[in-house]
Amino acid sequence: MARPSLNDLTAFVTVATLRSFRRAADELGTAPSTLSHAMRALEERMGVRLLNRTTRSVAPTEAGFELLSRLQPAIATLDAALDSIATFRGRVAGSVRINAPRLAAALLVREVLPVMAERFPDVAVDLVVEGKLIDIVAAGFDAGVRLVDSIPRDMVAVPFGGPVSFICVASPAYLERFGTPDTPDALRQHRCIGHRMPSGKFYRWEFERAGQELTIDAGGSVILDDEELMVEAAIGGLGIAYVASPAAETALAAGHLRQVLTAWAYPPEGIAIYYPGHRAVPPALRAFLDVVKALRK
Repeated sequence: MARPSLNDLTAFVTVATLRSFRRAADELGTAPSTLSHAMRALEERMGVRLLNRTTRSVAPTEAGFELLSRLQPAIATLDAALDSIATFRGRVAGSVRINAPRLAAALLVREVLPVMAERFPDVAVDLVVEGKLIDIVAAGFDAGVRLVDSIPRDMVAVPFGGPVSFICVASPAYLERFGTPDTPDALRQHRCIGHRMPSGKFYRWEFERAGQELTIDAGGSVILDDEELMVEAAIGGLGIAYVASPAAETALAAGHLRQVLTAWAYPPEGIAIYYPGHRAVPPALRAFLDVVKALRK
């Protein structure tokens, strides 16, 4: 059997990871049809089916998963070896793919990316905004951003930004008309702006006071899946919203919103950029992390 080329194996890893010929072709800079033909030729050369195809999707077979699990660390090691000579060029170059929720992405754009552009102009930052929790390794990301408590233990976490609180906010007009709730249970008599998570489930509002924890299934006639829209809905008097504090800080400062149930606010949580701890850190990611750490000082 003729040994497959490195290009063919890299293409297979890209297709099997992204589960899409179109997305893989975009990343590799080729045409989906060309990539599909290359994968069929690879399967014929190896004598085994590696990918199950339908008109809308592609997924590894059992043999494909086995090959993928062995190739990913090997290719990552090869990439790290090639990246390791970046310092000899005198300038760090390359790309870094980051997965982050919208609010964290906005903070990166405001604080980190301008410094990256100034200090490391040859590094491209590919920032993908996504609300759901994903496996960043399987999805082909170099790093992600999450609340610290939700980061897998096998990842390295670098604190980023300040602590985040989840707070209840409403417009002055709404509170004047419907009153101010004094306990979480009182929310059941109020109009609450529901929060649908990317999984499709409703977000449960969490409260804590003097060690007593409460969880409320709050919802109403308005249900949204974006915190910025939830803040806008609250400003418009549609009800009480439960959002991360950075989402509402501008509206609170301007007096468009007021925080309620402050005595029941859940303890703040930190957020962090995280990345695989078992891999060598590519120079582009290292540069990104160095900027984040410098901004904390």
